[in-house]
Amino acid sequence: MDGTRREAIDSWPSWSANPQTESAPPRDRRRIPDRFKWDLTDIYPTDAAWREAKAALVAAVPGMRVFQGRLATSAARMADALELSSHLTKELSRAYVYASMKSDEDTRDSTCQGMQQEMVQLAAELGAEAAYLEPEILKIPPTTIARFLAEEPRLQIFKVYLDDIQRRQAHTGTDGEERLLASAAVLANGPGTIYGILSDADFPYPTITLHDGTLVRLDNAAYSVHRASPVREDRAQVMAVFFTALGQYKATFGAMLSAQVQSDVFFARARKYDSALAAALDAPNIPSSVYTRLIDGVNRHLPTFHRYLRLRQRLLAVPQLHYYDLYAPLVASVDLTYTADEAQAHILESLAPLGPEYAAGARRAFSERWIDLFPSDGKRAGAYSNGGAYDVHPYILQNFNGKYNDVSTLTHELGHTMHSFFSNRTQPFATAGYHTFVAEVASTFNEALLIENLLQQITDPAARLSLLGSYLENIKGTVFRQTQFAEFELRMHETIQQGRPLTGDALDGLYASITRKYYGHDNGGCVVDDYIAHEWAFIPHFYRNFYVFQYATSYTASAALSEMVLGGDPAATERFLTFLGSGGSKYPIELLKDAGVDMTSDEPLDLTIQKMNRVMDEVDKLVP
Repeated sequence: MDGTRREAIDSWPSWSANPQTESAPPRDRRRIPDRFKWDLTDIYPTDAAWREAKAALVAAVPGMRVFQGRLATSAARMADALELSSHLTKELSRAYVYASMKSDEDTRDSTCQGMQQEMVQLAAELGAEAAYLEPEILKIPPTTIARFLAEEPRLQIFKVYLDDIQRRQAHTGTDGEERLLASAAVLANGPGTIYGILSDADFPYPTITLHDGTLVRLDNAAYSVHRASPVREDRAQVMAVFFTALGQYKATFGAMLSAQVQSDVFFARARKYDSALAAALDAPNIPSSVYTRLIDGVNRHLPTFHRYLRLRQRLLAVPQLHYYDLYAPLVASVDLTYTADEAQAHILESLAPLGPEYAAGARRAFSERWIDLFPSDGKRAGAYSNGGAYDVHPYILQNFNGKYNDVSTLTHELGHTMHSFFSNRTQPFATAGYHTFVAEVASTFNEALLIENLLQQITDPAARLSLLGSYLENIKGTVFRQTQFAEFELRMHETIQQGRPLTGDALDGLYASITRKYYGHDNGGCVVDDYIAHEWAFIPHFYRNFYVFQYATSYTASAALSEMVLGGDPAATERFLTFLGSGGSKYPIELLKDAGVDMTSDEPLDLTIQKMNRVMDEVDKLVP
């Protein structure tokens, strides 16, 4: 972007990012160098400018009423209405991105929380004002829509949207019903918003003393670091104390999650879907069988997962593997840590197979401050990429702690960012957005490139074993763990749909049962201690219905696609880059077929499991 500040990549300091070392960046956000914080002035130069933009939006939203009842009068009138709706949505998204990311910098800041709430309210108002669009379009004969498309070039970018409206006709209500459902969106956001504030800002996280006397406050970020401690007594204590603390509030967490699931079921029934699953998958036009096929397939391959667990037990040299051993480094003598500049260098090098255009865009993310890298007090936990500021550029939030997993997470989010970057640059706003089902392909593709690049460089048996272990852990976390979550989510919604209660105790029982099945608790696999029943309260993704399964399906898709690219097939690389720039110009299943993988079949998962077994074969040879 013209006028964007650029900083030299080699200006990133070579400090350790481990928060337990003396050279760690400060948790006080004001003391973290600007080069490690995103620059939101690219969106709006000041909060006052955001206020002005919001005021302009508020004034413009009622303009949608002008077209009500008049869409069928001419192709030009329909184009005018859709263009205005698209423009208002684009500007609303830009304003929302700014407010939400300001809030994420410090979730304790009530002013920024208020800004975000203002945008949720404005989004609901726009949704209500534009609620007539789809019902009114559905009243227009398809032959008239086809004639309008032929007559008015401006309507071509809305063809996918118009086709999709007709596809979903049976689930679209009357003008009044759509207006009511749009207005209810504010209420639907309530459980997730409350969960985020409780989890990130208000929860009384416990403090523990590690084996060396170090005091640690176990918030979300610290838990993620210390659950991977090489000291078994520490990680056992960390997990037990952390989940026991969550369990003390299981009634509250259960009420929030139950409210979320009730909301999902309400909207599904209001739109005449057979289930909440069918409702969630209809927008991207994904058959429900893809979801259930994944669960059935992963359950079929649990013996391979149990082989991995036995291998982990062997590598850790423990008499019995426990759940608290799942994040420990597989090779105790190798602690793969990376500074910020080392992480950047490895990531950029690994992306070379995608060509110079992709690499140039990735470099901009680092040099132009698209990334908010380090944890700070009150900052939102976890990591994400946000490409919602269409006319600006995507942003990345992370809580980087200097481990290999943090480097992998950074390139994962960069994959999302480059997907949005290519899509926003190639597609008009109307088709730039893409469904999560394909979003996770770009991110996990980057992870595959990173680990393959590092494996080509490292010959030391212990370090190589550590990386191969990380590869297996990635499959564990992305395919098996996310499918475990997906099965839990499906059973939660089925519980509500069957009219049964979903209390904290019920959620504990359901989660423990599924987790023990996956980890082989009853057949000599991994011991799932009783307090693990509370882990569901730690997972924010459950407030986005039927979201997590797409991590697993995307991983299997990217595994197949990355093998083609790494095999040196230039056509595969070109297909992948075309896929990144395709946005939402087709349905996800079609986009992936064009890229070279069929997600309606078992093949992607089966190929992934085959590769997992090959990696375990190599690990077996390296184990002393």
